Amino acid sequence: MSQSRFHLRGTLLVAFALLLGFVGFVSVNQPAAHAATYSVSKTTSMTKTAYHRASTKGAVYNESHTKKLANLSSYPYTTWYATQEVILKHGSTKAIYYKVTNGAGTVTGYVWHSYLTKGKSAFGLKYAKAAVALDAKTGKVVWSKNANTPRAIASVSKLMTLYLVEQKVANTSATWSSKVTTSYSGLKTMGASSVYGGFKFTKNSYTVEQLYLAALIDSSNNAATALGQWVAGGSTPSYNAKFIKLMNAQAKTWNLGHATFVSASGVEQSALKTYGYSVSGGEANEVSAKDVTLIANHLITDYPAVLTDASKGSVTVSGQLCYNYNNLLPGRKYYEKALNVDGLKTGYTDLAGYCFVGTGQKSGHDRLITVVLHDANEFTETRSLMDHVYSAGLI
Repeated sequence: MSQSRFHLRGTLLVAFALLLGFVGFVSVNQPAAHAATYSVSKTTSMTKTAYHRASTKGAVYNESHTKKLANLSSYPYTTWYATQEVILKHGSTKAIYYKVTNGAGTVTGYVWHSYLTKGKSAFGLKYAKAAVALDAKTGKVVWSKNANTPRAIASVSKLMTLYLVEQKVANTSATWSSKVTTSYSGLKTMGASSVYGGFKFTKNSYTVEQLYLAALIDSSNNAATALGQWVAGGSTPSYNAKFIKLMNAQAKTWNLGHATFVSASGVEQSALKTYGYSVSGGEANEVSAKDVTLIANHLITDYPAVLTDASKGSVTVSGQLCYNYNNLLPGRKYYEKALNVDGLKTGYTDLAGYCFVGTGQKSGHDRLITVVLHDANEFTETRSLMDHVYSAGLI
């Protein structure tokens, strides 16, 4: 190729590139067509009226439609309250919109009327794979979702372990000051694990009370395992196996038809094998949401002092900080004063997902116990469930 032809081709390429750049500049800086064409044609105040989404379609926008505030699909069980009927003009077209606010008061904007239907939304939980709300006084289930399906429950399992600890202290010569041997190497290794540990065993024994607090508040797996062995009368894995039998026997005594235990802590067998604590009978504790609420109710009813400890944000045990991961307690992100939450137990493994047993007693009502299993928003949905139970007069 000659130099002149190369120069000509280069010039054309540069010119073409400049043209593309100019077109791109115009496209990027030109405002979206719909943003400039929405305007208010008429606004009429209306009596506050309840609506809910008509389908999974639709969104809430600001008045000029320059910003989407929320997709209706993200609020499947939300009641929207309309206070204005607004006719918006878009080009040559006019359409009726409602100015709405969700029940929580966190989103306010405009929705095309056809995306809404009149009436309050039915209540439901979007993320929990199973859930139950129980009146602790009557033992009645007042709301449920997949209540009788056994599922892995992670550290929520510790409620059964702690019940059996309470039972031994109450019915034998054992006391909260009794010593629990923690010298077994597998226990110490478990405690040192960043994934499965929590409370480090730097000594060969701790009191029952110390390990109880570590298991309840900090959800220490090694503390729960050591306590289980102590209840069964020893301090080695063989006594852990005996304790698992006690857990299942207690479940049978309570007529829990959807509860099987293979772990004192809720850690799955594949992980416990590393520490010498695996047993036969399945990979994980499998308990239904309803049976979890019944276990929690037995614990709270028979040994109500558990709530004094469960309501603490943190405690220091043998020089170690034990942090409570219940984010519905005072000062935490999802705290709601009226719910008066004072317990009870969190849990998580990859298999079980996020699990939470909540309890509280709103003024003028019976105590409420809630359970959500495998829930990506366990605290938000627990709070919503509690609010619904009270507002609907179910308890």
